[in-house]
Amino acid sequence: MKILFQGDSVTDAGRDRSNPADMGEGYPRYASAMIQDSFSDTDFEFVNLGISGNRTEHLVERLEADFIEIQPDIVSILIGVNDVWHHYAFEYIETTDHQFEENYRKVLDAIKSRTNARILMIQPFLLETVDPVKQELCEELERKKAIVKKLADEYADAYLPLDEVLHGMTEEEPAYYAADGVHPTPDGACCIGEAYLGAIAPLIELLS
Repeated sequence: MKILFQGDSVTDAGRDRSNPADMGEGYPRYASAMIQDSFSDTDFEFVNLGISGNRTEHLVERLEADFIEIQPDIVSILIGVNDVWHHYAFEYIETTDHQFEENYRKVLDAIKSRTNARILMIQPFLLETVDPVKQELCEELERKKAIVKKLADEYADAYLPLDEVLHGMTEEEPAYYAADGVHPTPDGACCIGEAYLGAIAPLIELLS
């Protein structure tokens, strides 16, 4: 069973891009190990093609090579924070809500029509850490999160409300899970891996 991890730096997490089987140091590393342990009788091929800095437009650009040609059995997508973050870090870059939905929909339409993959969509997240987050950024992310949920209702076979999951973890300060609010610590990546396992397990059981 081939499982494809797609997204930005949270998924990339320092992986060796010359080796798609390298899971990096982020949640794909933990999730893949947990999946294999939980379904020990299933042979898995894990592929990580997340790329740091990517926005939804980049997923469209690499749709053919990094989605369609892979022909995964399950594909998970975690994207969106850069569509917001880059708007504030680099003022000349903006992904409007309409563009965001259009880009994401192109990817999902292609997966649905040109592969047999089950789709796990993951909600983008941003945690309040040391530096206060701009109110405008938070409001824009909320709109993008709503679009992801809307598209998940239309296209996804499973949905992981990751922002809500991480905000619901009150045992530690937010920086414990992501020091800068975006890039998970090892402990944060492990927590995401556990949530990922819970979301994807029904799809694996369905395909097994």
